[in-house]
Amino acid sequence: MNTPLDFSYETRPARVVFRPGAAVSATPGEVARLGLRRVLVVCGRRGEDTARAVADALGDTCAGLHAEARMHVPVEVADRAVEVARAAAADGCVAVGGGSAIGLGKAIALRTGLPLIAVPSTYSGSEMTPVWGLTEHGAKRTGRDPGVQPRSVVYDPELTLALPVPLSVTSGVNALAHAAEALYAPDASPLVSLMAEEGVRAMAGALPDVAAVPDDLDARSRALYAAWLCGACLGATTMGLHHKLCHVLGGTFGLPHAETHTVVLPYVLAYNASAAPQAITALSRALHTDDVPRALRELSGSLGAPRSLAELGLKETDLTVAAGQAGTDSYANPRPVTAHGVLGLLTAAYEGREP
Repeated sequence: MNTPLDFSYETRPARVVFRPGAAVSATPGEVARLGLRRVLVVCGRRGEDTARAVADALGDTCAGLHAEARMHVPVEVADRAVEVARAAAADGCVAVGGGSAIGLGKAIALRTGLPLIAVPSTYSGSEMTPVWGLTEHGAKRTGRDPGVQPRSVVYDPELTLALPVPLSVTSGVNALAHAAEALYAPDASPLVSLMAEEGVRAMAGALPDVAAVPDDLDARSRALYAAWLCGACLGATTMGLHHKLCHVLGGTFGLPHAETHTVVLPYVLAYNASAAPQAITALSRALHTDDVPRALRELSGSLGAPRSLAELGLKETDLTVAAGQAGTDSYANPRPVTAHGVLGLLTAAYEGREP
């Protein structure tokens, strides 16, 4: 007997512009649409050239370029960015780049209430969520606040052409993880589940093409489309064990964000499989497989992604600490989270064993 439908769904107000060349051609219009006159452009060092092109397109509306975004948004970096925004008398913020840049833009929005426009250059999906994160004293804390959700998102697949293949792959699997966890989230809904399955299908199909021909704009567009769907799923649902583990591994041990998601995801799905059969069925359809954890591991591994936490620099002595932290203020998860169970999961991921 089928379970009767029982769900709540709240739409997230956001405007999306998606087309090649939009970073330069559309961003000024989005700033004007919001009535902004002095916007601070934020980015990381790697994306500074792209951000400068956007700043130049904004002309006199740009109040400055702040290129100090860092992974996991250290609180001191956020403090400095807020100071810069206030000193510039900014009335809005434009974040150009990946999750680090958009995360810094969200930190500014959280502290100042300034509206945020996101111009993503990776597949992180952060631009579609009201989720913020800050790292302080070796711990990453996250929260949800509608004020940090970008008012407008400008997707320009041309920006992703410069994304190296290894980072394209791990960034894509990072996005895929958002959709995977949305399928078993306690606040999942039919619409989100449809978006999640389509997002996984689109990303899994696009990444091999991106890896084979990195300058294929069609493949890049399909991957960015998938990232939009996956990010929207994350924005509409509650994160689970996978995201909790990645926040611990990144915030406490400094592991790289996208690579950590890529390594950990198959093991979390194997851990949760028995408690989330409908999610596994949807993922099986999207990936055309009857072994979802193995298929994901083989997909990323065949495209050159890391296969173990040891490769990312985690020490074996860190495993027990990480497992203990994962059980503290744990996120909702279909299978109970225990220190013993998580330690087994992390040990397998550390060694790179078959999930």
